[in-house]
Amino acid sequence: MISIISLLIVVFLSILITRIATIALTHTGMTREAAKFQARSAFSGAGFTTSESEKVVNHPVRRKIVQLLILLGNAGIIVAVSSLILTFVSEGEGLGLGVKVVLLVSGMVLLWGIASSQWADRQLSRYVNHLLSRYTDLAVRDYDSLLHLAGEYRLAELAIQHADWLNDKRLAETQLRSEGLNVLGIKRDNGQYIGNPEGDTLLGDGDTLIVYGRIDAIEALDRRRRGEAGDVEHNKLVQQQNAVLREERRTDTPPDESA
Repeated sequence: MISIISLLIVVFLSILITRIATIALTHTGMTREAAKFQARSAFSGAGFTTSESEKVVNHPVRRKIVQLLILLGNAGIIVAVSSLILTFVSEGEGLGLGVKVVLLVSGMVLLWGIASSQWADRQLSRYVNHLLSRYTDLAVRDYDSLLHLAGEYRLAELAIQHADWLNDKRLAETQLRSEGLNVLGIKRDNGQYIGNPEGDTLLGDGDTLIVYGRIDAIEALDRRRRGEAGDVEHNKLVQQQNAVLREERRTDTPPDESA
């Protein structure tokens, strides 16, 4: 029984550590999904060799967070494996194999429920934000609320490839604003970053765009390929955005000018 409790405690601490690291990474400017993936990858040691990890190791604050995650992850995996072995080889606890399996699975399901709880995530985020703002130099901002990322709007990174519709176009030529998309920055293949790019900026193979807009528009742009079909899809998205703007104007309640 002690070995089962030890294993569940290790799993709980692992979930807690990666959740805290995710919040810390988002405060360095990473999107929440990217921060979650990198935190879990670093802690587990799986998948952290992807090209996306360069955004972490090239950033001094993110690098420190990830180094701590890797250290804790190595220790946690060793303890977890040891506890798992003891759970099924120990014979002095008086519990049958079936009972051990039921207890272990029940505990895992409970922890999964806690990890998936939005309420628990909000409470933990509030507490971690307080600690970060008090004891660290991180610029703590609730980017999700600031940019309304909880709804249909997202902040995303789009990598341009040779066959993409965006490749070899000037930013003004793409008319992405007409689709409801705002390009906040461009990261060149050589590492150069262009913040708030101007319309004459040329987009090329290997560039990464930081884009803000509706989810469906971002996903459509990510799938779009160069050629006539891409132009037709662009015009279709422009029409859809015009419809969205008309609906927003219809439901908009401006402040009372006489006030």
